[in-house]
Amino acid sequence: MLWWCLSSSIICCTKTNKMQMAESRIISSVINNYLGDQRVQKQIRSLQKFGFETEVIATDLRGNPKLNFDYPVQIIRLSNQDGMRMYLEFNRKLFIRLMKTVKKGDVLIANDVDSLLPNYLVSKIKKVPIVFDSHEIFSELPSLTGRKFRKKIWKMLESSLVPKMKYFYTVSEGYADWFENEYGNRPEIIMNVPQIQTETHHLLDIELPKTKENEKILIYQGAINISRGIDKMILAMEQIENAQLWIIGNGPKKEDYQKLTSEKKLDSKVRFIGAVSPDQLKLITPKADLGFSLEEDLGISYRYALPNKIFDYIHAGVPVLGTNLPDIKRTIENHKIGRTISDHTPGHIAKIANEMLAEGKKIYFENLKKATSVFNWANEEKKLEKIFSVFKVSDQL
Repeated sequence: MLWWCLSSSIICCTKTNKMQMAESRIISSVINNYLGDQRVQKQIRSLQKFGFETEVIATDLRGNPKLNFDYPVQIIRLSNQDGMRMYLEFNRKLFIRLMKTVKKGDVLIANDVDSLLPNYLVSKIKKVPIVFDSHEIFSELPSLTGRKFRKKIWKMLESSLVPKMKYFYTVSEGYADWFENEYGNRPEIIMNVPQIQTETHHLLDIELPKTKENEKILIYQGAINISRGIDKMILAMEQIENAQLWIIGNGPKKEDYQKLTSEKKLDSKVRFIGAVSPDQLKLITPKADLGFSLEEDLGISYRYALPNKIFDYIHAGVPVLGTNLPDIKRTIENHKIGRTISDHTPGHIAKIANEMLAEGKKIYFENLKKATSVFNWANEEKKLEKIFSVFKVSDQL
């Protein structure tokens, strides 16, 4: 029935105008504030390049910045900004929005399990295909530790829907292995890596902290949440001299970490920049001498994570100080782009960071350059095109 509907739409379109045949429309939905969602933005640009019409449904989660994209971005207003009420509100409103938006011939992308149920239901009701992109293992997030009821809900949802996903991809080898072992459904791997930048036409439009002569910059970029090692980075700054730590991003733990910074009288050494757009981030990251990725092993989702910040550091020519979790450690050590810690004590983090700052980032330059050619979106884009090629109208005629 699904393919009959798609074929009918194609035939109708062909009869109307064979010379102006349009590809299917891709509708991607995500709970995030869209300004900083680099993965979804990259995918949408690629899908446009492949000839698809695109549309995004996102939210005003923790901010409502002005958006400027050459495709429609619908924003769902959330009165609840955290907790289960937020997820319930988002799922209800997303279902309604999709029901109003989706037409015959469309293709849905659900980004993570928190948007999967509305997309799945609408795909069945409207008889359109669904693609699932799992950025993490949702039922194994550290935020669910000790919350048995909430974990059970997400696990039931995940175990009910993930095995049904025909078109399915994720961000790391560890995640793919886990999904295959847990649900018998192995996703494709499309890493969350940047595009190679040849030139930029953007100017820095935010004011950055002032630095002293020869003062080093350490950087963390991403969500400000538990299990990212951010509190340990802050405490490590007590033992790192002539340096600032720039924390770029927003999240539920931001106020707590700002309070910790003040309590330790580190306000001059730890600076919270806030959320910035991907274009602005590309101008800021190269200023750093060292990039942190210190995720903690507080759940399977983090254990097998391969954060995009690591690849952002690589492309910016910034050596990485990373955690010793499997995919992160393997990436750093195989490509010799930095070092890894053996534990999360602030003293140990400070020791390794001081050693790397003393070495300087120039000694990592050639390895970072080589890694950029391996970890870039042009390579991942080919895998994305293969997945979505089955939805191209021209291939079905």
